[in-house]
Amino acid sequence: MGSRFPSHQLSNGLYVSGRPEQPKERTPTMTSVAVPYTGGDIKKSGELGKMFDLTTDASKARKSGPLGNPPTRSGSFGGAASHSGPIMPNTAARAIYTTSGSASFKKSNSGPLNKHGEPMKKSSGPQTQSGRQNSGPLAPVLPTTGLITSGPISSGPLNSSGAPRKVSGTLDSTGSIKLQGSAVVHNQAVTVLTQDDEFSFKRNFPKPILWSLILLFVMGFIAGGFILGAVHNPILLIVVVVLFGAVAGLFGWNSWSGRRAIMRFIANHPDAELRNATNGQFIKITGVVTCGNLPLESSFQKVPRCVYTSTSLYEYRGWDSKAANPTHRRFTWGLRALERRAVDFYISDFQSGLRALVKTGCGAKMTSYVDDSVVIDMDPANEKLSPEFIRWLGERNLSSDDRLMRLKEGYIKEGSTVSVMGVVQRNDNVITIVPPPEPITTGCQWAQCIFPASLEGIVLRWEDTSKSDVIPV
Repeated sequence: MGSRFPSHQLSNGLYVSGRPEQPKERTPTMTSVAVPYTGGDIKKSGELGKMFDLTTDASKARKSGPLGNPPTRSGSFGGAASHSGPIMPNTAARAIYTTSGSASFKKSNSGPLNKHGEPMKKSSGPQTQSGRQNSGPLAPVLPTTGLITSGPISSGPLNSSGAPRKVSGTLDSTGSIKLQGSAVVHNQAVTVLTQDDEFSFKRNFPKPILWSLILLFVMGFIAGGFILGAVHNPILLIVVVVLFGAVAGLFGWNSWSGRRAIMRFIANHPDAELRNATNGQFIKITGVVTCGNLPLESSFQKVPRCVYTSTSLYEYRGWDSKAANPTHRRFTWGLRALERRAVDFYISDFQSGLRALVKTGCGAKMTSYVDDSVVIDMDPANEKLSPEFIRWLGERNLSSDDRLMRLKEGYIKEGSTVSVMGVVQRNDNVITIVPPPEPITTGCQWAQCIFPASLEGIVLRWEDTSKSDVIPV
């Protein structure tokens, strides 16, 4: 039966009007394999579950973070309120809302819960025991997962509770740390010098040569005395006595003027330029001092921002007075107390204008030749002691008996001009002056009849020019 309207038959046998549609090319679609629901079971979570050191069972509800006492679940889908974030321990079960047909949620919360099951308020400040979420350091409520995060939690040290620790102390105008009292003494960045670090001709002279001379003169005296008694010839004994007197006088001259000879050697040593100094070269530079991160303060006068301080107390021993130290002889000045310290500092070279770091702190070996700025002589029997001196003695538990006392104090403060001798070390653009590996010798000064002397470590020389005569121009 014909018809003027075109029609066609569908695949199910039904006839419909119209022409059949042309098959269209279907766009390829991406397919993905559905991830099975694990229900929070670590055994079904693969490698992700192994990252968390937790023990769970199949009765625990779905979660995106670790749970303490999780709420029960009821309903076909979405019955329990979902959470994002950790839940604090001992959390009560939240209210359950069931639904049928649709997959909508009745209640949703994001963030940790308090002990009553309510969402916690966000706050900014230190973390308390109530478990509030904040932007500060967190209390360790989560188990260790092995994840590594970048960046510190805070920019300062933390105390035992995780809060930033407060550091007591003050900063000066340049940001350097100011330490008070015994903090400087026990600081590892401070070099504490003793009397053994001073020049001594007796310690500096070679011991084998000294004992050889003593043995030679003893044998000469014995031989001269034997010849004088046997043949009555005193020539040998006179020669030995003259030689002994000459050697003894030479030793006494070196003990008396050896320190001045070393300072003369330092002054006559030519200055070098830091710009042309090579790595490992022993040089002497002269320039202006600048403090580092740890400036010192003089002991008696309380002069701030120093890189070197020396305060010494001497006592004179008469015939029946007490000794200041075990080696103190009568009718001499003996050292009773000594406080000598040094720290790292910077020096600006006069020749080139470059700045170098001088490593005299952290227990570095050094030899200092610094003039005393203050010399105070006190006789308690004739005059009254000053309150500052009594305070200084009381802080060190020193008695003020009726003995002659002499206080000497020297220091190198910021802005002073000093001479430094040491070895150059270059590291990129940083120039450092470090102690030489072996002591240096001054050599014989025949014109002054001075024996060679050895200088250990960095040599530091400062001359007090405040007492020099000023000529107006």
